[in-house]
Amino acid sequence: MTNPVLGPRALNRALLERQLLLPPSASLTALETIEWLVGMQSQAPGAPYLGLWTRLDRFSFAELEALMTERQVVRMVLMRGTVHLVSAEDALRLRPLVQPMLDRSFRQTPFARAVRGADPADVVAVARELLARDALGPAELRRELGARRPEADPNALVNALRLWAPLVQVPPRGLWSRGGGPRYATVEDWLGRPMETGSPAEALEAVVLRYLAAFGPATVADVQKWCGLTGLREVLDRLRPGLRTFRDEGGRELYDVPDAPLPDPGTPVPALLVADFDNLLLSHADRARVLDNAYRRRVMGANGVVRGTILVDGFVGGVWGIDRTGKGDSATATLTVSPFVPLTADDREALETRAARLLDETDPAAGTRAVRIERPAP
Repeated sequence: MTNPVLGPRALNRALLERQLLLPPSASLTALETIEWLVGMQSQAPGAPYLGLWTRLDRFSFAELEALMTERQVVRMVLMRGTVHLVSAEDALRLRPLVQPMLDRSFRQTPFARAVRGADPADVVAVARELLARDALGPAELRRELGARRPEADPNALVNALRLWAPLVQVPPRGLWSRGGGPRYATVEDWLGRPMETGSPAEALEAVVLRYLAAFGPATVADVQKWCGLTGLREVLDRLRPGLRTFRDEGGRELYDVPDAPLPDPGTPVPALLVADFDNLLLSHADRARVLDNAYRRRVMGANGVVRGTILVDGFVGGVWGIDRTGKGDSATATLTVSPFVPLTADDREALETRAARLLDETDPAAGTRAVRIERPAP
């Protein structure tokens, strides 16, 4: 029996519903959403606030700040070697799984040569001793590690530690209302619990199933793109008896969990604001289900920046950002939408309404808040 074929619109609608964008959830909490998404990219500390605001009907930035200060969620290097916001449980579960990828990634960085000869286990042990006393920032770590291991470049050692050791960036870093520079603690010290040490094979299978539920249907290459790991075809082969499979229009096999939603490809989607660095755009080898390759460079910069985007009929149709000037009562916050495609009257109204609501949350103290929608620039 041949596998059913899913076109780009079918994959798009499935992705949007599973990403809690079709429609936004009226019942999930922020913590439940972070766990459902298997974390949220947090290279920009404020991005998860925007991502949760888009996905949840009842979300305030204070809810996520409370989760961070109460140590129910943490920010640390995980999938793809990038900073992710994850639940405390997922931090302890995911870091051991991605550590081989992080070790491999470090060997490909320019810092690898500068720490050649240094024993990673020794450096991590020294860092753990230092961080057990108090969280430290990069400058403090450079000074302390440089004094103890003078044979290696201290700046390279600190960059190596981000991949070698399970470090979390502790608040106020990551708080919307305060912010601050990075300060590090080990995840075990910060959470007061050890990392999981169960069967790696079973843990990896569980994570792959969670990915398929939140991002599927997906190819092997898609799963590997999301997490940065390789060799996952064997994992999916083991899981195959419990999965359903499809083909995309290019003939590639798509894996999916049973009973996951597959909305009608013609399901209407209102225009939406999507956060910068959102995993919606970063978790598939083939991004065509949401991002036309013609727009890729306008969304993803050469320096790794991923801009905030708008969805028009479910696909990326422009970018947006907030410009801030002045201080206090004279402060102005302007959210500018730059479309790539023509907007219908309904699209424009939806974007104006959502943008105004978002500014009320992001910049409540601004004396002036404005929304500007530019003319399409194809």
